[in-house]
Amino acid sequence: MPAYKFEALDAAGRTSTGLIEADNAKAARAQLRAQKLVPLSVTTVSAAANDAGTLRLRGKVFSSTALAIWTRQLAGLVGSGLPLERALTALADEAEDPRQRELVAHLRSEVNAGSSFAKALGTAPREFDDIYRAVVAAGEQSGGLGLVLEKLADDLEERQALKAKLIAAALYPAIVSLVAVVIVIFLVTYVVPQVASVFTSSKRALPWLTVAMLAISDFVRHWGWLAALGAAGGGMLLAFSLRNETFRESFDAAWLGLPLLGRLSRGYNAARFAGTLAMLAGAGVPILKALQAAAETLSNRAMRADALDALVQVREGAPLASALAAKKRFPGLLAMFARLGEQTGTLHTMLARAANQLGQEVQRRAMQLATILEPLLIVAMGVIVMLIVLAVLLPIIQLNTWVN
Repeated sequence: MPAYKFEALDAAGRTSTGLIEADNAKAARAQLRAQKLVPLSVTTVSAAANDAGTLRLRGKVFSSTALAIWTRQLAGLVGSGLPLERALTALADEAEDPRQRELVAHLRSEVNAGSSFAKALGTAPREFDDIYRAVVAAGEQSGGLGLVLEKLADDLEERQALKAKLIAAALYPAIVSLVAVVIVIFLVTYVVPQVASVFTSSKRALPWLTVAMLAISDFVRHWGWLAALGAAGGGMLLAFSLRNETFRESFDAAWLGLPLLGRLSRGYNAARFAGTLAMLAGAGVPILKALQAAAETLSNRAMRADALDALVQVREGAPLASALAAKKRFPGLLAMFARLGEQTGTLHTMLARAANQLGQEVQRRAMQLATILEPLLIVAMGVIVMLIVLAVLLPIIQLNTWVN
């Protein structure tokens, strides 16, 4: 039974909107009149679909956190024995966001029309990516949709938690750096010229630190805008160049070679790859299809190319562990756990353990890096401010010497 979005007037003349299910638009209007509502407009939710059969909604309905919560709620309802159609009905009724209510109602109408849940999710590709749909399809085929949705919710929550911890670790150093730059620019462009201008009229030579600071101040005040424009142009050029796959792969490969950030990026991508592969393999997705989907989750193009090369080797008959071991950009821990999983027949379990260990290692390194950066940034800021203060005080000390 399709869902319809309506706008109607109640007996008091207030406008009411919502969703209603009916066989057709005429029946929907009749239901509204039976509820003592005057229908103004009744449109089918499916009418928002384009020619390709995909639902078009303004903006993204689910954030990463909201999608994890929604998946957990759906898993709980389906796992408790509630039919999928009734579970979607309950989620649509409980949704506070009108766009979310409309999306869930659309999914429910697709399921009621005979589509599989995975196929219904495919009508909203912006909300549910290929991996999400592949896991759901595997759950439907195996008859364990509730359990698979639980695993999917776990994966989404773990991925979001790892990303949140990395952002939290980088937030404080970023704020300190920004404040330091603003303070230094203010001191150099305003304070130093105001104080040092008193001594520039003197015919005596100024200390070299003061001269250097005045030169820097003059450059920043007269050419700072040009330097900022050049930096912005360089950033735009880099962003444009990164659209080229060959350049992006080379750039990402060079990024992995950085001493600290490279190891963090390698660990983060490997953890995400292993976690996705474990989830898909545990859901019953064929290994080749799981490898293809897991490779697409890698944000680093160099590691993605290695994963796709490993996919080719596995397709040709090579063990997964050997294919991953040949790719040096992936941590050796991942190949070791994959080998143990293949030998014991518990590949998805071992891959999940590898993802957990790699994720914990990334968090530990990120926290260590943040712990080291915080005092270093404070010390660096203190040194810069001290040099600026000395540049101002040295002429005063020199003047006192001349007077004496």
